[in-house]
Amino acid sequence: MSKVVFITPEDARYGFGLAGATQVIATASEAESTLQRLIADSGVGLIFLDERLRQHLEVEWLAHFEKHWPGMLVILPAPEKLAGPEEDYAMQLIIRAIGYQVRL
Repeated sequence: MSKVVFITPEDARYGFGLAGATQVIATASEAESTLQRLIADSGVGLIFLDERLRQHLEVEWLAHFEKHWPGMLVILPAPEKLAGPEEDYAMQLIIRAIGYQVRL
């Protein structure tokens, strides 16, 4: 059976862990190395990544990871909206799939 792991920043420390889920706390600078470590673990099949940590990963690296890893990566929406205009993860996937940006 594959493990489910949540990767969150420090301020979400008491969320998923209290519910009995496997939770890894990471800073923005640790997000990539944490993901690489979990990908290498053959027992991990589903990773939930906090949106605030995903913003610090290179889009190309993340796309390569999602394409070649047999598991599934799900981006958790941030508990609060961050300042400034930004594209959400779903919009980035649409842009990558069809080749240009659309307004929804």
